[in-house]
Amino acid sequence: QVQLVESGGGSVQSGGSLRLSCTASGFTYSTYCMAWFRQAPGKEREEVAAIDSDGSTTYADSVKGRFTISQNGAKNTLHLQMNSLKPEETAIYYCAAGPHYFSPGCQYNYWGQGTQVTVSS
Repeated sequence: QVQLVESGGGSVQSGGSLRLSCTASGFTYSTYCMAWFRQAPGKEREEVAAIDSDGSTTYADSVKGRFTISQNGAKNTLHLQMNSLKPEETAIYYCAAGPHYFSPGCQYNYWGQGTQVTVSS
């Protein structure tokens, strides 16, 4: 049974930093993708950053240069370093993971419970 558990959320002032972590258990895919999503009140969920099993990363345009997605050496913990945070980035941040098939591509089948990030002005 795959479990994803996020931690590291909290409250920070505008311009501050937070580091989110997501610990995965029971995840045994050799070709996989993992990502951070966020959902603000009244808004659709959006993908913030993703990393593939080959180490390639992608970022939403709005966070490029400020956020960094990474994994630990054992590849069972996903991190999101968030710098220069803005009030509009207040949201629940979710960790997601799944297999990455040639077709149809990345399948985010597993989700964490989410962690709240609040950025005050």
